[in-house]
Amino acid sequence: MASDDHPTPERREITVRRAPKYVPFLILGGIVGIAAAAVIAYALPGDASYDRGAVFGFFMVLCGAGGVILGALAALVLDRLSVKRAQHAVVEAAPEAEQALPDAEPDTSRERTRDDGGEPGLRS
Repeated sequence: MASDDHPTPERREITVRRAPKYVPFLILGGIVGIAAAAVIAYALPGDASYDRGAVFGFFMVLCGAGGVILGALAALVLDRLSVKRAQHAVVEAAPEAEQALPDAEPDTSRERTRDDGGEPGLRS
């Protein structure tokens, strides 16, 4: 019966690594590409037969797509480096809070109360 009260926790081996989030790299690459298109369209001398806005729009598509691709490649390289630096750990399930601390008071920090003005609110 004693073994039923305290089951042996299951141990598992896990891999811990810091992987980059891809979306910020894609967004940053697109922004850098759009900034490069603005420099190409407005800072460099151009042909008078083309409107600078049209030139910017054309280069914005090209440079923006190129920036997104370069951002994705940078994220992929960093992801591969994080795989090489991964660490292994052994974890086991923690006992539930009620079993671990039977004398602990329940958490009432989020309990609804009335503040000084008589309005319902959350206890802080």
